[in-house]
Amino acid sequence: SVFQLSGYPHFDAILFYTMVLNLKTILSTLFISTLITIVQPFSITMSIAEKLQSMGITIREAPSPKGNYISCVRTGNLLHLCGHIPQKDDGSLVCGRLGQDLSVEEGYESARWCAINILNTLHKELNGDWSRVVRVVKVVGFVNSADDFQQQPAVINGASDLFGEVFGLAGVHARSAVGSNTLPLGIATEVEAIVEVKD
Repeated sequence: SVFQLSGYPHFDAILFYTMVLNLKTILSTLFISTLITIVQPFSITMSIAEKLQSMGITIREAPSPKGNYISCVRTGNLLHLCGHIPQKDDGSLVCGRLGQDLSVEEGYESARWCAINILNTLHKELNGDWSRVVRVVKVVGFVNSADDFQQQPAVINGASDLFGEVFGLAGVHARSAVGSNTLPLGIATEVEAIVEVKD
């Protein structure tokens, strides 16, 4: 008999059956691990895409640069995203000075639009694969401010809160919020970011 490996047919049959079960378990584990590797990035991408949709954010073509520069430069695993303006989906801009023409709440929304446009550029650079985002490393925000306006951090929270809501802990970042007596095109805010990505 093929089972008579030790001279005890019943024992060898049990041993053979145990080996088959172990092999089946190993193959199943390898299959599941491979499946997770394939599916996980897709699931992450879908979850962020669905989250954006639930937030009412539609990914669009990012605003074109307004000067002699490009929107994004990669060095190593870091994407340096240029200063993005508060351009809305209809193409209009949020303009005005905080503490003079606009309230903190309006400035917050302006910074949020800047962050949405950063997401537009990021989406293009990553070919739509959100799973490549490791974390938002740093955000720098500029606020068009009246001379006595001092709530720049509250304004730039519009961008920071958005990144946190979209990416969770990976969206928590270091930050600077800077007041300026004017900004290009008369816009209310401008936001730039550094994002770590993986291949």
